Amino acid sequence: MKELRIDDANSNQRFDKYLKRVLSEASTSFIYKMLRKKNITLNDKKADGSEKLNTGDVVKIWFSDETFEKMSGASQADPLYEAIAKGPNNINIVFEDDDMIIINKPSGIKSQKDSDGEVSINEMAISYMIKTGQLTEESFKHFHPSICNRLDRNTSGIVLFAKNLKTAQSLGLALKERSCKKLYHAIVLGKIAEAQTIDGFLYKDETTNKVSILNKETKDAKPIKTSYRPIKHLDNDLTLLEIHLITGRTHQIRAHLASIGHPILGDMKYGNTNINKRLNVKSQLLHAFSIEFEDGRSFEAKEPEEFNVYF
Repeated sequence: MKELRIDDANSNQRFDKYLKRVLSEASTSFIYKMLRKKNITLNDKKADGSEKLNTGDVVKIWFSDETFEKMSGASQADPLYEAIAKGPNNINIVFEDDDMIIINKPSGIKSQKDSDGEVSINEMAISYMIKTGQLTEESFKHFHPSICNRLDRNTSGIVLFAKNLKTAQSLGLALKERSCKKLYHAIVLGKIAEAQTIDGFLYKDETTNKVSILNKETKDAKPIKTSYRPIKHLDNDLTLLEIHLITGRTHQIRAHLASIGHPILGDMKYGNTNINKRLNVKSQLLHAFSIEFEDGRSFEAKEPEEFNVYF
């Protein structure tokens, strides 16, 4: 018999989903059969799998050691865990507690891994948890810690990383409902004299991964709203802006500002190529510098050195 106690990382999820992670080699029908036969119990009671798990709940699995090892894949090394554990973990931490890490992501690193195989900030954060003893191979089988918001590869700044499921759900909800306020800094072309809120409709071309800003509602175009205020006028006809991302669409800030004649310096997709070359800009000067939560907590991440060249 195996006795498993639910920790914070695995709480607040359905029992059957948890069991599918624990018994990764077992079929769904087998798991439900074991529940019906009370070979798997929750807090010493019969369960049907729909129960919501809480921290401290006790799961008992009445299998032989051999059967449990086979159904859980315990005898097999997890190649993903091993690969991440060996990878880089030098993340720039703005804040950390038992539930989350706030990371200052540098420009040039992807938020999440895709098909090209490059290491992302998400894997680096997982590797950091492994290195610091916060994540074991066994717990990784049940829950993969993950970032909750994504920044474009060439955008730097605040990324939220959840260490457990409950935090991932709460941060995900806050981001979805816009109950947390995100502010960005950007250096843009032109002199902007006053604060403004601009509206529009954003259409994304999936084949080119590029968006267009439209003035009127069109099929498949989504409404957007961006607010900004000038902080400082800089040399070379540039302005440092503070930007409040009111809606959050793909490339919204970059495309929206470009559509009104103030593209972000260093933006190679929506920016001014000639000026980027003339000023010898090496990176896109857009930075997610602040986030404020409903409970009053706020955090800031320092801009990368590239910004200082123009201050």
